[in-house]
Amino acid sequence: MNLYEKSIEVILANQHQSGAYIACPIFPNYRYCWLRDGSFIAYAMDLSGNHSSAGKFYRWVGRVIDRYSEKVTILASQLQNGQKPDPTGILNTRFTLEGYEEADQGWGNFQVDGYGSWLWGLAEHINITKDHTLLAELAEAITTTIEYLKLVWGLPNYDCWEEHPEYLHPYSLSTTVGGLAAINSLRLQGLINIPELEIEQLIGTIKQTMVEKAVVDGRFIKHIQVGQPTQKLPPQILNGPDASLLGIAVPYGVFPIQDETMSATVEAIEKELWLAGGGVYRYQGDVYYGGGEWILLSAWLGWYYCRAGEPAKAQQLRGWIESTANENGELPEQVCENPLAPKEKPVWLDKWGPVASPLLWSHAMYIILVNEIEKATNHAGATLPGIGGPGR
Repeated sequence: MNLYEKSIEVILANQHQSGAYIACPIFPNYRYCWLRDGSFIAYAMDLSGNHSSAGKFYRWVGRVIDRYSEKVTILASQLQNGQKPDPTGILNTRFTLEGYEEADQGWGNFQVDGYGSWLWGLAEHINITKDHTLLAELAEAITTTIEYLKLVWGLPNYDCWEEHPEYLHPYSLSTTVGGLAAINSLRLQGLINIPELEIEQLIGTIKQTMVEKAVVDGRFIKHIQVGQPTQKLPPQILNGPDASLLGIAVPYGVFPIQDETMSATVEAIEKELWLAGGGVYRYQGDVYYGGGEWILLSAWLGWYYCRAGEPAKAQQLRGWIESTANENGELPEQVCENPLAPKEKPVWLDKWGPVASPLLWSHAMYIILVNEIEKATNHAGATLPGIGGPGR
């Protein structure tokens, strides 16, 4: 079975007619569309030549943001009046496939990273397809997103794993920088007519915040403490490495691969989160389904290696990912044969059933990895620049 072609098939088969990508078709809590997952899935579709699929997704995002744009006005008023943001002013993180807020208000919906991610993904789509008509069509949604990110980037919110809402998260900050920089590049080229909105100043402020508050022992950390949270995290969780920190360099390009702090961060991920001969964990202390090895993070580390000129390591991770596909060629969210917290695995199995599979984000990251390996092999020994981000 050709897993690359199967991955494309899985994604296209699970794209709703609206353009939304369902996160997982058979896992009840994932029968929604996340801007986070969707942006990487759409990028994978662009790399595989399925540009129409990616375009449909970005149009779906535009409609969603336009539908709820009044929330940004409400949020601005709340913050101006010293109020704590509530659901009336916060843009959700997951939506129904038709593009509406889902009914479960108990879900941790205040997550910032998806909004930076869709700007980055859209910019990549435009760079690949030259579809400037789509860019003009989405100008209002883009402007709304920028205004929203200006308001929320420094507010505590849930991380990309939908945890720890009392903290700031370097990964989420990176998505904001990467998304804003990518869109601003299109603006500076005269490809889109949107207000400047002090984008470059905001990018500089966020990067400086990361340098000052997100570095411990010479590497980037998982969370940034803001004020006095009611529940303080243990040092292992607060300051430990998280595999999502790969995004700081690839794809968001906030700091280059050669940056010393970034190199130290990847070394910590390799040492603490990459299981020898296996895949990559999210972070030490993870208890979700016992804390297994994640397919998408393994592909992400491989993506980084390709950009760092180490495709042999990427090939090793690719081989492991391919070994995890089931008899139907479907990739799960994670593999829990060597969990970090074995006693927690049955808790989640009882609560939500088997691990989500197929996970479209896993298939998307595999597609990205295959393309990156081919690119790195064709440029043997060359270090390729990050996509998006200030250094584009």
